[in-house]
Amino acid sequence: MNALRHPTIALIAACVFQTGCSSASGDYRAQPPDAELLHSAVQQMTNVIVYDIFSPPQASRAYAYASIAAYEALRHDDSTYQSFAGQLNGLAAVPMPKPDSEYYFPLAGVHAFMTVGKALTFSQKRMDSLRAAMHDRIRGMGVPEPVVQRSVAYGDEVAQHVLAWSKKDNFLQTRGMPKYTVTAEESRWKPTPPAYMDAVEPNWARLRPFVLDSSSQFRPRPPLPFDMSEGSPFYQQVTEVYEAGKTMTDEQRAIAAFWDCNPYVMNVRGHAMYATKKITPGGHWMGIVATAAHKARASLVQSSEAYALTALALADGFISSWDEKFRSNVVRPETMINAHIDEAWQPLLQTPPFPEYTSGHSVISTAAATVLTHVFGDGFAFTDSTEVSYGLPVRSFTSFNQAAAEAAISRLYGGIHYRMAIEAGIGQGRGVGELVVRRVKTRRPPVVAASGAATAGFVTR
Repeated sequence: MNALRHPTIALIAACVFQTGCSSASGDYRAQPPDAELLHSAVQQMTNVIVYDIFSPPQASRAYAYASIAAYEALRHDDSTYQSFAGQLNGLAAVPMPKPDSEYYFPLAGVHAFMTVGKALTFSQKRMDSLRAAMHDRIRGMGVPEPVVQRSVAYGDEVAQHVLAWSKKDNFLQTRGMPKYTVTAEESRWKPTPPAYMDAVEPNWARLRPFVLDSSSQFRPRPPLPFDMSEGSPFYQQVTEVYEAGKTMTDEQRAIAAFWDCNPYVMNVRGHAMYATKKITPGGHWMGIVATAAHKARASLVQSSEAYALTALALADGFISSWDEKFRSNVVRPETMINAHIDEAWQPLLQTPPFPEYTSGHSVISTAAATVLTHVFGDGFAFTDSTEVSYGLPVRSFTSFNQAAAEAAISRLYGGIHYRMAIEAGIGQGRGVGELVVRRVKTRRPPVVAASGAATAGFVTR
């Protein structure tokens, strides 16, 4: 396993005492900020989300707010970056650092990330352990204690601003809204084996989006009309899933397993039932951000930019997909195949507990790939080791878009989605990702001299 890709708390803490990691001698300001601080924090948040068994939508919300907080504090380390305030729905001006005061913004930014992450997860002590190790490491670099304290205080200030904003996104209100109602109508989604769980987050589309104008902004074409008469278009969608399951190649099985990303798989052994925890789809793509940042040797603030933009695409992608899922309420292939074709048939992957159309993984993967292509470029080849911790081998891709396309088709191989949901989801996700790229600008516009030539700055992203 790549130690840089999957850093541990012990490794970070050990760096405090190893002269090879950092040294109190010399000017700490001359040392480039270590992006590994942020990568470690994101990985630890993923670990906590897996431990806490967050649903995919809930995980995307936590990643988004924490990543925004990190970016808003870290951007002060590079004057070419600008705030998300006024660009994201409802985000007011973020508190500024005090003028003429010294800060160590890498500490402020990662502290802000972990403070928000702690507030939005359950296993809070797991975040605290990494935060303590990070603070010790910063002190070991020779950062003066007043600067440490001032930076932590600023990180807290940014975090509290972001958390106050998060409380107005309607999440808490949805906790008390009605659950999904199961009916006898055959076309509507029904709970699936083996756990027959309630539908996950039926009111998620009521949350305030981050960039979208509304949850229905990229409403896909309607699903095919329900019709299980032999030869109908809908029936053909069902039989394609059934036939794919009977002719699966080893490569297709590997693809389905790699992109499974079901955070709560129920295992049945006789009368016993137990759960296996896995990474969420959003967590997988946040892991890809780390992989790309390492390969590109992205700085700390550049890595923060990539995490934040990707998290925005993921969060709004889930809101967009869930808007359609609980509007169309399409029944899953497993239910139809068992009722009309083969009552003993089981999908390769366990069917997740929510309606079928559109494919959420297709939406969020395409949205994330669109943003990452904008950040790192087209044709950015990488080897994805995100699933190694879950017992799966690495997979290599020639681009983010290739990875997203594989993630999308994996749902057909896994037996949990019709092709129509995958294709519509890809279009939906592309719309979300392109909107994030078009609307959210992280770089200040170039300064143009009187002659018309740009004299400073970067191309606005």
